[in-house]
Amino acid sequence: MKKPIRKAIFPVGGLGTRFLPATKAMPKEMLPVVDKPLIQYAVEEARDAGIEEFIFVTGRGKTAIEDHFDTSLELEQTLEARGKDDLLALMRSSMLQPGQVAYTRQQDPLGLGHAVWCARRLVGDEPFAVLLADDLVMAEEPCLSQMIEVYNEVGGNVVAVMDVPKDQTHRYGILDVVMDDGKIAKAKGLVEKPKPVVAPSTLSIIGRYILQPEVFRELDRQEKGAGDEIQLTDAMSRTIEEIPFHGLRFDGTRFDCGSKEGFLEANVAFALQRLDLGADMAEIIERYANLISRQSRRIS
Repeated sequence: MKKPIRKAIFPVGGLGTRFLPATKAMPKEMLPVVDKPLIQYAVEEARDAGIEEFIFVTGRGKTAIEDHFDTSLELEQTLEARGKDDLLALMRSSMLQPGQVAYTRQQDPLGLGHAVWCARRLVGDEPFAVLLADDLVMAEEPCLSQMIEVYNEVGGNVVAVMDVPKDQTHRYGILDVVMDDGKIAKAKGLVEKPKPVVAPSTLSIIGRYILQPEVFRELDRQEKGAGDEIQLTDAMSRTIEEIPFHGLRFDGTRFDCGSKEGFLEANVAFALQRLDLGADMAEIIERYANLISRQSRRIS
C-alpha cells in the first residue's frame, strides 16, 4: 500500500540575484504576484492538495518568510479595531496551524539537491513533495493535487513535466522516456541541463516533485553535477532502477517567476483572472498595446 504524501519541502534559500536590487533585503519568494507573495501561492497549493506538514529550507536574510506565516498581533488588532473584517480574514487565512511548520537552514547555496537534503531528518522515512515557489502554476485543480492522483495510481517518483523547445533543453532536467501516453510518461533516466544535440527528449521537469525517501541516500553522497552543484535530478536518476519514475503533463499554465519576463506575465495573467481587477487590467493592456502600435507606425 502506498504511503500518503503528508509532508512538503519548500527550498527558499536562494539569493535571487536575477531580481536585484529588489531582492537585496527581501527574499525573492516574497515578491508579490498581484497582492500575494510567490511562496504563499506554493503553500496554498500544497495545503489544497492535503499536505499536513510544511518544511522550509531557508538561508540568511529569509526571516520575512517566517514572519509572513506567523501572527502579526498589532496588525490584526488594528484591522479589527477599524472594522476591516475582510482583510483580517484574508490575513488569517494565510497562516498555518501551530506544529505544521518547520524551518531549517541551508548554510551554503550548494544546489537544489543540497537544499532538499537539508530537510532529511524532518521528512524521515516517508514519501514527500517538493515545491519551488519560482514555478507558479495557474490551474483549476492544483498541480500537486493532480500529481498525487497519479502517484496513487503508479507510485514511485512523480514529477510535473512540460515540453520545451529543443534549443532550451540546457535549462532544465530532461526525461529519457520509454513510454508516453500523452499525459503520463515513464522514464528510464534523467539528464540535468543537457545540450540540445544530446538531450534524450524535450520533456522537462518543472518545480513540482513527489519523491521517495531513498533519494536522501543518494543525496548523502554530496556529489556535485551540472553547475558544480548537488543536483536533485542526479539523485533521482540513480534510484530509477529500483523506483518507478513518471512525469505528468499537468493541466494548467506554468509561469517561470525566476525570470523577469515570467514574473511580469504571471502578474498580468493573475490580475486578468480577478473579478476586482480583470476589466481594469484588460483596459490597461489595450491602452499600452495601442501606444506601442502607434509608436511602431511612426518609426516605420
